[in-house]
Amino acid sequence: MEAFRKSLRGTSGLKGRMRRFEKFGVLVSGLASILILFLLAPIAAIFLLADPEVIQESLFTNAMLASEAWSALLTTLKASITSTLVLLALGVPLAYVLARKEFRGKYFIEGLLDVPLMLPHAVAGIMILTAYGRGGIFGPVTSRLGLAVDDSFWGIVAAMAFVSAPILVDTVKVGIESLDPMLELVARSLGASQAKVFTSITLPLVARSVCVGSILSWARAMSEVGAILIVAYYPKTVNVLVIEWFNSFGLSYAIALSIPLVLLSLCLFVVVRWVLRK
Repeated sequence: MEAFRKSLRGTSGLKGRMRRFEKFGVLVSGLASILILFLLAPIAAIFLLADPEVIQESLFTNAMLASEAWSALLTTLKASITSTLVLLALGVPLAYVLARKEFRGKYFIEGLLDVPLMLPHAVAGIMILTAYGRGGIFGPVTSRLGLAVDDSFWGIVAAMAFVSAPILVDTVKVGIESLDPMLELVARSLGASQAKVFTSITLPLVARSVCVGSILSWARAMSEVGAILIVAYYPKTVNVLVIEWFNSFGLSYAIALSIPLVLLSLCLFVVVRWVLRK
């Protein structure tokens, strides 16, 4: 009988704990729902308030507006892809060095790499101009190489690369750090060169990190506007053009130009999530 009473008390205690857990679950779900709704509302609103006639006019029927819009979008795509390719060529080796090597000043370099993430975008643009602009420290060098940044395509690429470099390097570095170094050491002990180990073992095993880092870096480059406004207003990117249309024609035209960017972003991050699940 006593054992039965104890079991009843234990059952009631369990029920009490379950009720407290359920209340916590409801609280967590409610708070999460608020954030989801907060993020979802602007995405839904831009499609609900979009005027199909304005979209058709600005992107298709009005030759002047359509030409300006598609030219700006093409410039943005070309510059962001170029930025990502440059960062792949330079950022993956840097990520490997930071993940696998120990050297004096490593933590300083890692901190330096993350500075663009914390800077106001306009400040990033000013910094690029002071370094690589016509009046900058390395301006004469970039001009002689045909890479002048002032109001040029390469200025857009430089602004995009500056702000998105930390994302690619950090993502790839984390991927390499998660890889067991013994795999590389065994290959080295069997006579494989360091270059062979890197290309045939390390890179294939961190391909997902490289892919995700590239996509996220490209997305960050596509979204940049503040630094580009300072460095290279021309040739116009679609981000700059959205601001210009908003000031010149009003909200409806800015929405029409924003729709392709929102759709591209949604598709892009569906791909990222798909890659991460594989």
